Parts: sequence; structure tokens; C-alpha cells
Amino acid sequence: MKELKEAIAQGTMLPVMEAFYTIQGEGSFTGHPAYFIRLGGCDVGCVWCDVKESWEAAKWPVLPVDEIVEAALVYPSRLVVITGGEPLMYELGPLTKKLKEAGFVINLETSGAHPFSGHFDWVCFSPKKFKKPHPDIFKKADELKVVIFHKSDFEFALNHAAQVRSDCKLLLQPEWSKADQHLKSIVEFVKNRPNWNISLQTHKFMDIP
Repeated sequence: MKELKEAIAQGTMLPVMEAFYTIQGEGSFTGHPAYFIRLGGCDVGCVWCDVKESWEAAKWPVLPVDEIVEAALVYPSRLVVITGGEPLMYELGPLTKKLKEAGFVINLETSGAHPFSGHFDWVCFSPKKFKKPHPDIFKKADELKVVIFHKSDFEFALNHAAQVRSDCKLLLQPEWSKADQHLKSIVEFVKNRPNWNISLQTHKFMDIP
């Protein structure tokens, strides 16, 4: 058990809730075929999270990073998305090193609530009100994606946009269950601020993972 904990701490083994090949449904890479690696464990606790079963890390098998990469290589796309849960709870250096050596473009989806680790080609930063982002994430983010669940989230989005790099892509995404309630306001927000774009969860319209 001690050796396993050390391996997880070092990032050579990681809890994997699921890994699957699909089409990226949201954000800047919408429509791209991608292999998703969903790590188990999250301490952010979004009330509207659609993968709450990912929160408890101990429920999921802990796999060596070599095995995780081998599974990704089965599929033809060389785009991989590391998500969660909250993936930055873990040291991601060993996994991203192995993925890069295998020829992958590596994207990260994170709330930014933990110190940054790993080497990525694209970082999607999706901050949540439930846990303050770590300062590391603001200079790392290539994309700021704010989920609109409540009308106060618009101001939340502007506050975070003021802290990311000037070349960071800015996206608003309606929370699925509240889309009808907020979509009109999102459209008006973006029309008045053309540096922002809209992200939709197209995988849910297509009924794919």
C-alpha cells in the first residue's frame, strides 16, 4: 500500500475511472476525434457535475502510465484529452511525457484548483466557484471555458478573463440543464463582447460519450 501511494504521488500510476475513444463535444476542439482519459478523484464538488461518480478516487483501478498510453495507441487519432474528476490532483509529468513520446497531441481539461503539472499542447481552464483556482493556471490556460449555471456566472467569467493571458480563447458554455434559461443571455453577452465565443455540449445532442 505504501508503494502504491508513492507511485500515485510520483505520477507513475494513476486512478483511471474510464478511458474511451469518441468525438470531442465542446470547447475549441469540438468535432475532433479524441481519446479521453478520465482520472478518478475530485475535491471541487460542482453541484451540477454530470460525472459525480468520478469524485471518489479509491473506487477506480490504479494503472501504470505505460498501460494507460498503450491503451490510447489502439485508436487512430493522436489527440488525447486528460480530464476528470480533477486531473491536477495528480502529478501529470510522467503520463504526459509518455504520451508525447508516443506522438500524441495532449489536451487538459481542469478547474485549475491544484498546482500545475505535466506538459500540454492545449489547456482548457474551466474555473468553478466551489474551489478557488491555483495561481499557476492563469498563465497556462489556452482556453477559458466558463459554465453558465446562474446569472452571477457572467461576472465570474469576466473576473477570470481579466487574469488569463491576452491570447487565451474565451468561451461561455450553458450548463446542460439550464441551457433554455440562460442561452438568450449568453448570446447577448457574446454579441456585445466579440472576444468571447459560445461552446455547446454537442456530444449530448449527438448522444455520444
